[in-house]
Amino acid sequence: MKIWLLSISLALLISCKNKDNSTEESIVKYQQSKTLKMDIQYAYTILYVSDVPKTMEFYKKAFGFEQKFLTPENDYGEINSGTTTIAFANLGLGNSNFKKGFTESKLSEKPFGIELAFTTTEVEKVMESAIKSGAELLEETVTKPWGQKVGYLRDLNGFIIEICTPIQSAE
Repeated sequence: MKIWLLSISLALLISCKNKDNSTEESIVKYQQSKTLKMDIQYAYTILYVSDVPKTMEFYKKAFGFEQKFLTPENDYGEINSGTTTIAFANLGLGNSNFKKGFTESKLSEKPFGIELAFTTTEVEKVMESAIKSGAELLEETVTKPWGQKVGYLRDLNGFIIEICTPIQSAE
């Protein structure tokens, strides 16, 4: 009986060990990876623009978002856009953050390969409101093969905005 228990204990110990790490080290690494995964979340996007108050006013008029914060210097501001904040910083602040500089978004040039996507059940109505507020139509509204309605605009700084219906999960 003692030999049988000893054999089981030894088998468990061997199965719990990594090839080149101890069991204790494996547990520590597992706990650290769990902590890292739970310790980060997407908080906001910052768009670098020439005129922060003007840009914030556009987003308020075009989409009905509300101002969350604006510095007294008008060089940084945030809007509430649902669960994620959209922030705007002026070009001077951007240049102070990035010593090697960055590429400014401009309506006169091709847009960056990134977009802000806003979901709504009234795509055409939101697109129309945004265009009346100064957005530029990039692509007309279409229905994708998976049933989602999507249209594309550019804001007054040249950033791409997608207006779309929520994706329906196949349940």
